[in-house]
Amino acid sequence: MLVAGVDSSTQSTKVVLCEAENGTVVGRGSAPHPAGTEADPAAWWAALQQAGDGLLDRAAAVGVAGQQHGMVVLDTGGEVIRPALLWNDLRSAAAAAELVTEFGGPQWWASNVGSVPTASFTITKLRWLAKHEPRHALRTSAVLLPHDWLTWRLRGGPGDPAADLVTDRGDASGTGYFSPAAGAWRPDLAEAALGHPVGVPRVARPAEVVGHTGWGAAVSAGTGDNMGAALGLGLRPGDVAVSVGTSGTAFAVTEVAADDPSGAVAGFADATGRFLPLVCTINAGLVLSATASMLGTDLDGLSALALAAQPGAEGITLLPYLDGERTPDRPGATGVLRGITTRNASQENLARAAVEALLASLADAADRIIGAEGRAPDRVLLIGGGARSEAVRRLAPGIFFSSVLVPEPEEYVALGAARQAAWALAGTPEPPDWPQRPAASYTGPPQPAIRERHAALRDDTAAWDERTGL
Repeated sequence: MLVAGVDSSTQSTKVVLCEAENGTVVGRGSAPHPAGTEADPAAWWAALQQAGDGLLDRAAAVGVAGQQHGMVVLDTGGEVIRPALLWNDLRSAAAAAELVTEFGGPQWWASNVGSVPTASFTITKLRWLAKHEPRHALRTSAVLLPHDWLTWRLRGGPGDPAADLVTDRGDASGTGYFSPAAGAWRPDLAEAALGHPVGVPRVARPAEVVGHTGWGAAVSAGTGDNMGAALGLGLRPGDVAVSVGTSGTAFAVTEVAADDPSGAVAGFADATGRFLPLVCTINAGLVLSATASMLGTDLDGLSALALAAQPGAEGITLLPYLDGERTPDRPGATGVLRGITTRNASQENLARAAVEALLASLADAADRIIGAEGRAPDRVLLIGGGARSEAVRRLAPGIFFSSVLVPEPEEYVALGAARQAAWALAGTPEPPDWPQRPAASYTGPPQPAIRERHAALRDDTAAWDERTGL
């Protein structure tokens, strides 16, 4: 029996077709999404049809994992009102600060919804909509996340009374109006943000079949992309996963909900009934591609240049907040290069500084997860497109101060969605026990000086940003 998993990410849709019993991948497809920080959901549907051509109709069950936080607003007829605002759209930064103050500050938010909202969270986009597009806000009858909307379309969509709106607790936990600890919506918060009551989807059980496609395949509840990655990796308590994609994330599966008033650790739920504390950075893989472009090379060339330089890039340090940043919460920040001289200004050192900057930023994120857990991780797993860089793999242990496992390249978000679909078919208490993918192990001596220089530049520029109002 075959199951399909869908990863609808910022940049593309990926589909994997797997054997339900053991997760063996027997087919793959992909299709690009339009660039930008907002998108017409119809583009995701078109990409899903293209990526799934010849695959989806062979599946007995389908699961969708999607980019978190995106705001899809519907009118009373189920039609999309405006292009969806995506997780990396930072126009709602002022709304985020306003909402945090309005409801009693960071500790209140951490205690009530597990996370302190930043510009990524759906609730801040609702407040932005109310203030900047009031006519659209007044038309809004329901709000969905990207994976919710795609799951709905797979089950019939507008005009199909059997296709009720449904989500899962994992993706719901990234909205800012759902309590992971209580497992319940906070509709009062969504109403306060938008200015009037708004419909939210039903929260399905982790292994629930929520409907069927037109060709008769079961549809699972779906989840957010990070929750899908955890399920695809087989992440277990004690592990920390670090993903280098368009964004960077560090996350872990735990039995206890997070409660971090600093706002750095998002207290998400996972796709299995547990919790998924997560730290996200806006800047990750694009730091590498931007630097490669600046140096007139490609990603493989950048990796080779970085490995030809010495640790520490002869004193050059890059702060990689090229597009603002979420952790730390500095939406107006920009990239900063420090320590460049006529002596050290080489392509090799600039490439090395970029890779070290990316890893130092992600190591900061991982440290926050480890601190929240109160223990050292059993395993650090490095995944995502950026983990295919040999320089990233070889430099990571020194900057994470830990051995690092790099599982073989795979579409782990889509694989997790497929595993959830197989779980829905099986109806068992726990997901099917798919074998973990082979992983390469990397070790290396700690490089504390690199982390210290990164931290100093981070803190110095934070003071500058505060003085200049960025």
